[in-house]
Amino acid sequence: MAKRGPTYHCQSCGAVYHRWQGKCDACGTWSSLVEDAQAAPVPGGGRPSSGGRARGRVFALETLKGETQDAPRIVSGIGELDRVTGGGFVPGSVLLIGGDPGIGKSTLLMQACAALAMGGRRVVYVSGEESTGQVRLRAERMGLAEAPVDLAAETNVEDIVATLNQGERPALVVIDSIQTMWSGEVESAPGTVTQVRGSAQALIRYAKTSGVCLILVGHVTKDGQIAGPRVVEHMVDAVLSFEGEGAHSFRILRGQKNRFGATDEIGVFEMTGKGLSEVTNPSALFLAGRDQPAPGAAVFAGMEGTRPVLVEIQALVAPTALGTPRRAVVGWENSRLAMVLAVLETHGGLRLGQHDVYLNVAGGLRVNEPAADVAVAAALVSSLSGATLPQEAVYFGEIALSGAIRPVAVAAARLREAAKLGFEAALMPSGGADHGDGNGLNLRRFGHVTELVADIAARAPRRDVK
Repeated sequence: MAKRGPTYHCQSCGAVYHRWQGKCDACGTWSSLVEDAQAAPVPGGGRPSSGGRARGRVFALETLKGETQDAPRIVSGIGELDRVTGGGFVPGSVLLIGGDPGIGKSTLLMQACAALAMGGRRVVYVSGEESTGQVRLRAERMGLAEAPVDLAAETNVEDIVATLNQGERPALVVIDSIQTMWSGEVESAPGTVTQVRGSAQALIRYAKTSGVCLILVGHVTKDGQIAGPRVVEHMVDAVLSFEGEGAHSFRILRGQKNRFGATDEIGVFEMTGKGLSEVTNPSALFLAGRDQPAPGAAVFAGMEGTRPVLVEIQALVAPTALGTPRRAVVGWENSRLAMVLAVLETHGGLRLGQHDVYLNVAGGLRVNEPAADVAVAAALVSSLSGATLPQEAVYFGEIALSGAIRPVAVAAARLREAAKLGFEAALMPSGGADHGDGNGLNLRRFGHVTELVADIAARAPRRDVK
């Protein structure tokens, strides 16, 4: 058998090469390739049996049928955090939380640690970026200095594991952040792909063997992805993303992966001088401070996991002086906007090729579901025609390439949330289930985008033709 040659990996992105080169083709970083150390032989792995074959341990196989128990939960007491995690932390699980610098990751975790510690559980907070004095100052500012949280400023993984094995087993351990950790068994600088992977493996191994819930804080790149090797996201049980805009005071905790709960739940927080406070009614927050009725504004009744959320969609369609009109989108998908514009031109009879289009989801929320197609189309037609949409109405529905407006899931919850906030009408697809009185709302149904365009055009002010 031919001998395997050396392999090299990039310390910035983790790309693997079979020969050394000065520049990484994947991320464009210079002088970042290092040679991988040859794997040590597994003890007993190369010892053949009497028959000439390697020995192996026989293990028992089981069937899918059997008694199962729900995973026990450690409730933090912060309702929005417990919602995203699926009802609380699971002992022995590992969570990875990422977000932009200064977004509030450490603040949220400090509040969770203090809540569990005040409930009589042992909690350990290990900071690799701040000193213990800096962490204490933040806790004092938030009014949590009296919480019995065990605090340490350490970056060596072996020392951390040895310390955690002493005394009472903690219920929760927070590592802030995984990019600052280093292991003596890995020959690489802290923050590199190799160190992050090795440190995460050691900490995850400790959590699985001891039954301790472990939370890892991760840095993010300029693209919003968690920095370091992608394999860390596969090793952990849950990946949470902390999002928010600097111009807004609210923050959104979104689950991207969760082995013990749903992955489409969100938790909404508001940043205050005392830390993060829960927002139990995010719809009222996103709709607060709405402008006076004006063309180009439509309220979308959306769903974030099991929670209905109402948010305002704003559109501006203006004539362009450029050869190629501009398309600017904030909070929605560019490709989805291009599809809606094409449908409006082909089936709605609108001429948008000589207009710039600007679309914004008010409040900084990012909408991902296709049910926003009707609200976006209504805002675009309203801005182009100058018609003002009824301020007491909500919109939802998916637009097909044929121009048909298709029903969406969980319409009853959307109507219920709209009625609770004082809306009087809902413009929705004509198909789908019969919702009766629609929670007291006036239900107006559309089957095709031409009907929607005609309804809005009828509201447009008449223009004198000279």
